[in-house]
Amino acid sequence: MNETTNTQEQVFSPEDIEKNKVISFLAYILFFIPLIAAPDSKFARYHANQGLILLIFSVALYIVGIITSFIFIGFIIMFLGWILILVLVIIGIINALNGQAKPLPLIGKFTILK
Repeated sequence: MNETTNTQEQVFSPEDIEKNKVISFLAYILFFIPLIAAPDSKFARYHANQGLILLIFSVALYIVGIITSFIFIGFIIMFLGWILILVLVIIGIINALNGQAKPLPLIGKFTILK
């Protein structure tokens, strides 16, 4: 089988990448969809992990925003944070649809799903 190294840590087959590009991009909308639709795909699992990390980051940002919203800076933090999350979602979707498994900036180095 011809394998393609896509990240420093993981190797994905070209067949896996091609077959699961569309499913993988859905991880940035609902992270568990690739886990259900393609449970044996390393590529889909990689993007599901990135989507889960992004979800956790979003929840943490929301909590920080709520706590700090009693002062004006909380609204600024939430606004800038949601812009950052939107940018990270777009980067993740582009990477998935291009068949790339690049970690998201700032948060992509963490792994929960193996």
